[in-house]
Amino acid sequence: MTVPSIHESDAEELDLTGRRMRWVVSPDALHANHCSACVVRVAPGEKVRPAHSHPNGEEVIYIISGSGRVLVSGEVQAIREGSTVLFPQGAIHMLHNTGTEEMKVVCFFSPPTGLDNYVLHEGVDFPEGA
Repeated sequence: MTVPSIHESDAEELDLTGRRMRWVVSPDALHANHCSACVVRVAPGEKVRPAHSHPNGEEVIYIISGSGRVLVSGEVQAIREGSTVLFPQGAIHMLHNTGTEEMKVVCFFSPPTGLDNYVLHEGVDFPEGA
């Protein structure tokens, strides 16, 4: 039996607004039945845009490195290496690297999702002064 595994460098890297993303658990990688996952890199000063939500499931992110803040349903929270954040089903959210180093994040989704299941919220941003 072969152990299902993948190294992130073997997954195609997508260049999206404010981030670079690699799906490491998806229909094309590992073929899990009940979840999906991606690794995201956010450059200093960048925001993952646009704000978005996942109407069919929830997302949990884990900050591997870097620091910044998240916006979840209008609330802002500082995050740093080692932080874990839940984006509840349907919650509008956004990630911002406020640090001086690249932020690296693992995003877990249940049930499995892909970019086609994101609902985009173009007019949403972090509140002024937050």
